[in-house]
Amino acid sequence: MASMESAHVDKRAANGASGRETHVITMTICDQLFGIPTEQVQDVHGMADITPIPLARSEIAGALNIRGKIVTAVDLRHRLSLPPRSDEDRYMSVVVDYRGDLYSLIIDAIGDVMSLPDDQFEKNPPTLDANWREVAVGVYRLDNRLMVMTNVDNLLAFTAN
Repeated sequence: MASMESAHVDKRAANGASGRETHVITMTICDQLFGIPTEQVQDVHGMADITPIPLARSEIAGALNIRGKIVTAVDLRHRLSLPPRSDEDRYMSVVVDYRGDLYSLIIDAIGDVMSLPDDQFEKNPPTLDANWREVAVGVYRLDNRLMVMTNVDNLLAFTAN
């Protein structure tokens, strides 16, 4: 499977690098803006009961029951080496499909659906944290704010081991 970065570059090259857009859902984790392509998002949920999974990797927050399906919940704060949320902090869940299984990405808040011109997409800056470079395909600069575009396959690759 091609990485999202190569797919992004191929798409821009094939379409003349202008006039094309990527549709993303924005999400916030520790006040940092992240984006995920809308076609990778299955659902969005508010807070739900997460059942811990004994002996699971530290990135795994537990399991959720979403409409009768058991879904593995991944704490993106932990996955991205960010400070943990307090017990009082609210969170949301973005459900994605990875290799035929559903995963819930635990985030702080969901944002907007945006259409972003492909010619404004930039490769990861060299100063981007190494943990983030592993899961990011690039960035968009939005009104003095940097949005990191995530790659779901890279973000969840640790679960395939």
